[in-house]
Amino acid sequence: MSESDAIESHGIALDKEKKWVKCKYCDKVVHGFSRLKHHLGGVGHDVLACVQALDDVKQGMKNALLEKKKQRLLKQVGELYHPDLPLKRKISLPLTTVDENFAVETASQETSNRIGSGSHVQSTQPTPLQQINNTEETAPQEGGVPFSVKKEDVNVIKEEMKDDLALVASKHIGKFFYEAGIDLNTINLPSFQRMIDAAIICGLGFKAPRYDELKGWILEEDFKEVCRHVDAVKSSWKKTGCSILLDCWKDQSGRSLISFVVDCPQGTVFLRSVDASDTVRDIDAIFFVVSKVIEEVGVQNVVQVITDDLTGYMQAVGNKVAEKYNTIFWTICADRCIDLILDKISMIEHVKEVLTKAKTITQFIYSHAFPLELMKAYIRREVVIRTSRLESVAAFITLENMMSEKDNLLHAFNSSVWNMSQWASKTKGRAICELVKNPSFWASVADVLKVTNPLVGVLHRINRSDAPPMGFLYDSMDRAKEEIKRNLGGEGARYEPFWIIIDHIWNNYLHSHLHSAGYYLNPILFYSDDFFVDKEVANGLLHFIVRMIGDHQTQQLVVLQLDAYRHAIGRFEEKMAIHQRSKVHPAEWWCLYGSDCPELQKLAVKTLSQTCSTTSVYKLRRVLSEQLHANARSCIEQQKFADMEFVRSNLCLRQTNSISLEELTSMDDWILED
Repeated sequence: MSESDAIESHGIALDKEKKWVKCKYCDKVVHGFSRLKHHLGGVGHDVLACVQALDDVKQGMKNALLEKKKQRLLKQVGELYHPDLPLKRKISLPLTTVDENFAVETASQETSNRIGSGSHVQSTQPTPLQQINNTEETAPQEGGVPFSVKKEDVNVIKEEMKDDLALVASKHIGKFFYEAGIDLNTINLPSFQRMIDAAIICGLGFKAPRYDELKGWILEEDFKEVCRHVDAVKSSWKKTGCSILLDCWKDQSGRSLISFVVDCPQGTVFLRSVDASDTVRDIDAIFFVVSKVIEEVGVQNVVQVITDDLTGYMQAVGNKVAEKYNTIFWTICADRCIDLILDKISMIEHVKEVLTKAKTITQFIYSHAFPLELMKAYIRREVVIRTSRLESVAAFITLENMMSEKDNLLHAFNSSVWNMSQWASKTKGRAICELVKNPSFWASVADVLKVTNPLVGVLHRINRSDAPPMGFLYDSMDRAKEEIKRNLGGEGARYEPFWIIIDHIWNNYLHSHLHSAGYYLNPILFYSDDFFVDKEVANGLLHFIVRMIGDHQTQQLVVLQLDAYRHAIGRFEEKMAIHQRSKVHPAEWWCLYGSDCPELQKLAVKTLSQTCSTTSVYKLRRVLSEQLHANARSCIEQQKFADMEFVRSNLCLRQTNSISLEELTSMDDWILED
């Protein structure tokens, strides 16, 4: 009996191409007979071993797979000219041997020659890879008779050695992550690879820094480096202005913490975090803390304070800030407000029903092995469910993902693999299959997305990393409303309920005169054919000018300069200025072409250089701040912790794609069945 015949006697093909096979012992469905062989033999790191097969079947499959692997390795190495010589494969250190002796070999080569800037020694013993590099093409055999070694054989062995050593290194890195309980997303940080590269350059004898060094001179050096970066960013605040971002949250112990972050086009910097638990409902106490930060940053530099806290007492703090500092605006995070809009939309009955049905599909798929395996074989994405720090946003992005995979989901539940599975005959499986195939369900999903996609699009627009979004928020929200109206056929009965929700959040939380001014001073929008000034924009611009400029004479001068901007007079009418309106960021455009109107130019640059949300703080891991305020320590130890928080937070903020996974909203209700 051939090998293929032998394995086929242990499974049942579910389709003509034999792409899906069911184990005759445990009924598990796997992808092909080759996969079944690994399933029965329990070979492979990503294979679920069969627990019901007979022991002799398991051992037979395992032996066959290992023998096949051995033959493949021998084939890769090639044959020697002399038949009596041992296989060249033995030159390569076995993986287990390298792993077990790695620590011993390293320790034997270390010295105590440690210097102030760290310690390392270069090994004088050639590594196994270096030994191979020094191999001659002709070498003596036993008895002194030379034999010829193929050059290509040496290259093959060298490559295998690299693979083996790389596996050992990766294994040790993994052990470190697991033992330390570190977020696995950390491995994507550029500093991690730089650390590995630096250690490799030092050689095998490199000795890692001690605990006291990490808290000592290394922390001090990093602190100085981060301070230089922060000072460079601070130097730009006078020209572009800046926004103070408040990140407010409660930890697992119920303590109220606030982190203070400052954002500007030059970069985002972390100042510090405070424990506000004792003053959480004390408006004057919170106001004092915020005022202290404003004074530290410089009242003349701060354009706005943004918070994602919608509570009444924090709004009261904002009123006191606006009353004391006439030139500073208190605004609410745009991301938070749009998430709130989506949350209220999700409570509408027919939207709630669609989300509930969509969750039953994802819960079924992610809670059971066979549907999950089937989904992986048919859909384009690795996952359908999307996570976010914004709970409602994550729900509707997930719904959009499901809609984009509609045809693939239909193919999966129409496939012979599904029809021949046990789930196809179960009540739950039939119900899910009918729901996926129900056209009215997908029609309802499409109707919901006609409303939510334009709002999610606003988030994408204002969270682009290439430019501050202040000049675009007002227009983006207005266009989102108009798009919803068009998507719903312009029927008032259909779109007006959603407009009411949007307007309620806009009028009571999100809108600021700062947004109206940003819209008006944005040349991309102002000189476009569909630019429209309504009462809200006109009044907002005037209130903005009065607040930002206390001197009446300067206010009149700015109004006159607005006429030059409105009619494109002077430098505004130059061909290059006209050409660059949509080519460069609005703040940069004003820097280039607003010199004839210096007072208005300064105002426009500061306005258009601001953010609209606290998105930057998403990069921060709150755990270090929580540790800082958790325990009573000596003043020296507390300062060390504060320095570590300052260094780590600012390093995270400098990374463009460093989103902390620990802060993502749980999507358990989309994954776990009730």
